[in-house]
Amino acid sequence: MHATATATDRLPVVVIGAGPVGLAAAAHLVEQGIDPLVLEAGPRAAAAVRAWSHVRLFSTWGEVVDPAAEKLLAPTGWTRPDPATYPTGGDWAERYLQPLADVLGDTVRTGATVTGVSRAGRDRIVDADRESRPFTVHVTYADGREERLFARAVIDASGTWSTPSPAGADGLPALGEKTAAARIAYQIPDFKQASVRARYAGKRTAVIGSGASAFTALAALADVAENTPDTHAVWILRRGISGSTFGGGESDQLPARGALGLAAKAAVDAGHADAVTGFRTETIERDPEGRPILVAEDGRRLDPVDEVIVLTGFRPDLSFLSELRLNLDERLQAPVALAPLIDPNQHSCGTVYPHGHRELSHPERDFYLVGMKAYGRAPTFLALTGYEQVRSVVAALAGDTDSADRVELTLPETGVCGGAGLFDEPDQNEAAGGCCSTPAAQPLIQLGTGTPTTTGGC
Repeated sequence: MHATATATDRLPVVVIGAGPVGLAAAAHLVEQGIDPLVLEAGPRAAAAVRAWSHVRLFSTWGEVVDPAAEKLLAPTGWTRPDPATYPTGGDWAERYLQPLADVLGDTVRTGATVTGVSRAGRDRIVDADRESRPFTVHVTYADGREERLFARAVIDASGTWSTPSPAGADGLPALGEKTAAARIAYQIPDFKQASVRARYAGKRTAVIGSGASAFTALAALADVAENTPDTHAVWILRRGISGSTFGGGESDQLPARGALGLAAKAAVDAGHADAVTGFRTETIERDPEGRPILVAEDGRRLDPVDEVIVLTGFRPDLSFLSELRLNLDERLQAPVALAPLIDPNQHSCGTVYPHGHRELSHPERDFYLVGMKAYGRAPTFLALTGYEQVRSVVAALAGDTDSADRVELTLPETGVCGGAGLFDEPDQNEAAGGCCSTPAAQPLIQLGTGTPTTTGGC
């Protein structure tokens, strides 16, 4: 197939990723009369969501169904689940995302890994006639077949699930981390599976991380400990403990999210977990039995653990976009206009200034990062944000600038601040009003008893 500049407007818009935001983008494209082509690396739609099918969302069904997608599903007899209830990842995939992919039909290709995106006949150096050239998208299929596709625009909604951050506090794998890989998990284990539960039952497990995923893992390990008393967690935090450490609790406008932090605090208070604060992992050694020993940058060494669960966030895979002209923040790897609105060095609030195609645009015209990938390394993304992003982006691609610019989004507040990018300097974490007022007045929390001397205290 050969694409010319004059035929570019008749080409499809390629959407990378058949997750919640990618499928929503396709639904909005259909609504605008634009042909989508969704490329999903996994064997089925929503492959990444299925990988955490056992985890319950802290957003309700009412907050995770895109309006354009719902319109597309309605003629099929699809019934929207109770909007006040909370789905698991598996529920979300089976009861909404897969039906949506089915409605989109052949426009969704699975087992299709995008290996490169560029302009037809133009690498990133060449200026001449660049914007009139279609995008070229290189794809490798599960059977090894390769194909080059052409597109009028590209929306990258591939997320960040495939690239979890390592245990090392400097953003690189800790020394010995790869060697200890057999005892390390980078996602929340499914403790409902007998084999998984047996792996952690009666064992000592280090949980590295300070967000909702870490809360979930700590609460789950505490549940295991109720039936297997020798089960114990060591919670590794890079910062100190303050009133915001366990999330917003009852102040969180997403009650289920607040409850996660309260469950984690309950695990600590009950003695099922001890906290190690200000611990920035540098090395993972192993004892004679192969058990990991975490060593911090300041030289502290913890007692051996049987397992390690690393929940330090995710980062975008930008490797296949190297021939595009992107304008990314040097810290977050998010679009430069969006980065100040979501920067965890400033805040971790659920409220994000409404943003759309203008904040998501790049020097490479008609290319957009959306969804989790648009947030780069920032951890505060919600599905509602992604749905509004693609509504605005697709309106812009359709030439409806007024609609694209009319971005309205109100997100529920976390009830906490204290950005993930900071350590123990609350005076640097002040903001004016909203949930991001200074956390300096928040009291330190005395954690549960029995903290080993190797933790370094609070």
